[in-house]
This record gives sequence, structure tokens and C-alpha cells, in this order.
Amino acid sequence: MTKSEIGKLGEEYVCRYLVQNGYEIAERNYRIKGGEIDIIACDSDYIVFVEVKSRKPDSLVTGFEAINKRKKGLIIKTAADFCYKHPNQLQPRFDIAEVIIDNGKVLNIDYIKNAYDTTGYNIIF
Repeated sequence: MTKSEIGKLGEEYVCRYLVQNGYEIAERNYRIKGGEIDIIACDSDYIVFVEVKSRKPDSLVTGFEAINKRKKGLIIKTAADFCYKHPNQLQPRFDIAEVIIDNGKVLNIDYIKNAYDTTGYNIIF
């Protein structure tokens, strides 16, 4: 499998996970110049911006470690753009999903709700 195929498979499984847990998928692969959000989902309280990191079992860097301060800033900026273009009353939340994939098979999904927030970034929702 290519890196792109692994990434798409991981995103697909995270979407299923979210739907099974009561979320509605609002958008996938939302892009602006300089940023992208893999999955945007909603429940009755939150609009959730999910970064999905798909990895092989022997990866040196975990999906969580791969999301550095710069990447978080780009996601927050992109989320603010989405909220500006799609006004809502929901509280924004930033989650991270790490998906372990081996030979085209999903072995594990590790999902962290509220993995980070906008503290330290000059963006207001």
C-alpha cells in the first residue's frame, strides 16, 4: 500500500469510529491555502477537528508525536476559517487519532479527545 492509501484507509476507519460514537461527519479533507483538516465532525455539543495519523506498527515516531506546534497552528487556522465560513454555536475541539495499519489491515485506533487547544495561538473562535 502507498502512503496515500494507508492515510485514506486510516481516515475511513476514524470516520466509522466517530459515526458509531454518535458524531455526524460534516466534512472531510477541508483545505485552505496553508492548511488541511482530515475530518470535521459534530455532535450536540462540539464541532470536532480531527487530525488522523496512520502508521505502520514499527514506525519510529507515533502519530501523536508527529503533530508539532507548527502543525497544530495550521490546523487551528484552518478550523477558524471553517467556522467563519460555516457559523455554528458549537464549541470547537481538537482531537487526534492514531491508526496502526499493517498489510492493509487496521490493527488499532487510539483516539484522544481534546488533544490540544488554542492556547498560545493568536486565533479566536
